[in-house]
Amino acid sequence: MEIIELITVHLSTILGLAATGVFAGVLAGLLGVGGGIVIVPVLFFLFQSFGVSAETAMVVATATSLATIVPTSISSIRSHWRKGNVDFSLLKRWAGWVFAGVLVGSWLVTRVDGSWLTVLFGVIATLSALNMLFRTGKSALFDGLPGRLGQALMGSSVGFFSSMVGIGGGTISVPLLTLYAYPAHRAVGTAAAIGLIISLPAALTMLVFGSTPADAPAGTYGLVNVLGFLCIMPLTVLCAPVGVAIAHKLDAVKLKRVFAVVLLITGVRMLLQVFL
Repeated sequence: MEIIELITVHLSTILGLAATGVFAGVLAGLLGVGGGIVIVPVLFFLFQSFGVSAETAMVVATATSLATIVPTSISSIRSHWRKGNVDFSLLKRWAGWVFAGVLVGSWLVTRVDGSWLTVLFGVIATLSALNMLFRTGKSALFDGLPGRLGQALMGSSVGFFSSMVGIGGGTISVPLLTLYAYPAHRAVGTAAAIGLIISLPAALTMLVFGSTPADAPAGTYGLVNVLGFLCIMPLTVLCAPVGVAIAHKLDAVKLKRVFAVVLLITGVRMLLQVFL
């Protein structure tokens, strides 16, 4: 009876979160984008519609997105590993630096005002959208990856910024690697593994060390909305193949441009919400 009452009381929240999972899953399969770049802004605006402040909505959206990335990245790693697209040599060089960046970034999320995270996500979303709109796959700027120091900086930056805005790392690491003439298919596969290095420790840090805001949405522990995780994660996994099936019937390039425009508008809107 208590479960039925809980579902009834929070029905609108559950339906909104479930819709987020479906939307993120379909887009991930359709366009090949990471779920975090979709989940964070959707949750950010969804939580505010429930009366949550913008600052709280952002930190909870960030932590919840990272939690959902953990199981989906494991599934993605297995798929890319079977195709030989995971570069374990690169992972060995980057793992420690990514992890260090994650620890610093996820700890900062538990301490900083959510408006700063909104600005950071808005900037990253805007740059990602412009990258999808204007950069071609042949636009490498360098002939190969830099030395150990340069790669250490790259790995730690990917971990730091990804954990702070709730994305798995592919949004940053794939464009970054391809700038250095790194094969795109291996960049995507390796990014899936990097996503697990980012999401697992970041989500745990925010769950254990984050202080739940007074106006946090129902089902929030630490900074992770467990209700959101339970609603979004399975639907994202289930709906990703639907997106893949649709992609085979439609022009994926045009769809990606449409998504880039939507992402650009979303990023700018999040920035405007902070500064206006």
